[in-house]
Amino acid sequence: MDLPHQGFRATKQRARAAPSAGDAVLFDDTSSAAPGMNSQGFYTPAYNMAGPSNDMQGAPGVNNLFADPMASAAMMYGSSLANQGKDMVNKEINRFMSVNKLKYFFAVDTRYVLKKLMILMFPYTHQDWEVRYHRDTPLTPRQDVNAPDLYIPRNSAMFSPEVLGLCASTALVWIIIEVLVMLLSLYLLTVHSDLSTFDLIAYSGYKYVGMIFTVLCGLMFGSDGYYVALAWSSCALMFFIVRSLKMKILPSISSDSMGMGSNSKPQLRLYITVATAVFQPIIIYWLTSHLVR
Repeated sequence: MDLPHQGFRATKQRARAAPSAGDAVLFDDTSSAAPGMNSQGFYTPAYNMAGPSNDMQGAPGVNNLFADPMASAAMMYGSSLANQGKDMVNKEINRFMSVNKLKYFFAVDTRYVLKKLMILMFPYTHQDWEVRYHRDTPLTPRQDVNAPDLYIPRNSAMFSPEVLGLCASTALVWIIIEVLVMLLSLYLLTVHSDLSTFDLIAYSGYKYVGMIFTVLCGLMFGSDGYYVALAWSSCALMFFIVRSLKMKILPSISSDSMGMGSNSKPQLRLYITVATAVFQPIIIYWLTSHLVR
């Protein structure tokens, strides 16, 4: 039975022939393959999400390193040694440049500064020179006027107008040399004292007060005023140094004299104390004499 023609041509679907078994297949036909679906109705990706293969996880020796108890013990031992070395370095740094110790020398107030300046200029009227302690810890300068401080030496060194600024750096170099010589002398003589590096810097820095007083008197009253002020400040500073260091260096003389040691060490300690005191006016004169001519 013939169908009427309505302006269009009927087409016939072509059946896709499957390739013969004998022909070689170059590419797999994936156009008709749909992705798999799980039980919840979501498509599952075609690639593997489980992780990389064993050949991409690194060499097998790495896993054996962490699995070996001897290697783990060696790593833990090395880590503990590194931590101990770090603690020892920090301990030595805090021994010489401890921030807490440095804060101790700046714990001052106005009352302490005024009393300390009076002792530096008029030490002959001061009677009690003993440094006080609280549970084997020295009291702060604001609690004990005999305690050394770095506030007065620092501000005395900073008080450097055009005249004093010329010798400020030179005096600082001499203070460093003086402290190093003192430390070396105490070490060679095996003197066990309470003096620390900051204590020696403080006692050596008190010469700035005498320098300022001497220079100001020389500028106001000429050379006569300079020499009078130099003599007064030198005697006062030597008396102050001897009485202060006597409480920290010389007390060991009595203990050594009772032991088996020779009598030369106590005498050498006394010589060190006197030499430190005599050295102060020499430096004051050498640094300030050319400023008032």
